[in-house]
Amino acid sequence: MDSEKKAMPKHLGIIMDGNGRWAKARNMPRTYGHKEGVKRVLEIVRACYKLNIPYLSLYAFSTENWKRPEQEVSNLMFLLRTFIDQYIDELDENGVKLNIMGDLSALGEKTRKMVLGAVERTESNVDLILNIGLNYGGQDEILRAAKSLAQKAVNGEISVDAIDKEAFERELYTKNQPPLDLLIRPSGELRVSNFMLWQLAYAEFWFSDILWPDFTEDTLKKAIDDYQTRDRRFGGV
Repeated sequence: MDSEKKAMPKHLGIIMDGNGRWAKARNMPRTYGHKEGVKRVLEIVRACYKLNIPYLSLYAFSTENWKRPEQEVSNLMFLLRTFIDQYIDELDENGVKLNIMGDLSALGEKTRKMVLGAVERTESNVDLILNIGLNYGGQDEILRAAKSLAQKAVNGEISVDAIDKEAFERELYTKNQPPLDLLIRPSGELRVSNFMLWQLAYAEFWFSDILWPDFTEDTLKKAIDDYQTRDRRFGGV
């Protein structure tokens, strides 16, 4: 790949999908697929170190995922804690700043404390911003931002005329970050599933039939290669 000589995406988003189907194809429980999927997270984060991609956003757990069986949700939270426990040292040493997109209040106390501890530990890092969508929904994020601005207007902290695109973006989980350049979704699904609806306004999309546990650094490079062939006009000519 000749990525270094071409425009690289500054902000990469990935909807990690297909863990359950991957496990089912192997006659294994869905948890087995999620466990393999966690390994891919680390591989892709490491790839982003090497490619000097400064912002990576991963969809880990949506506001709708609470509808899944209780045991599956419990296992997902266990895997999240395990990931933090095993890899927070590496992430910190490589200058990764962990930023959470989503409402952590619904998480169990143990999981919430571990997540907040990881966020606090890495808060001064600047080499790679790793946004994790956790109990996250794009519509909820937009509503949250709108309510915050409305309350500030009621309190007299901001005038209605001062509410512009920049003011709105400062209320998002990704404040001070660039918008998504490239959104990747494996697993064969052709939808964005309520992920970063504001930030993907002009993102390029890359879909693949590959299930997330089979998504490798080489797959990522293929997506970036394709991205580099796109003519991004942002509404211009």
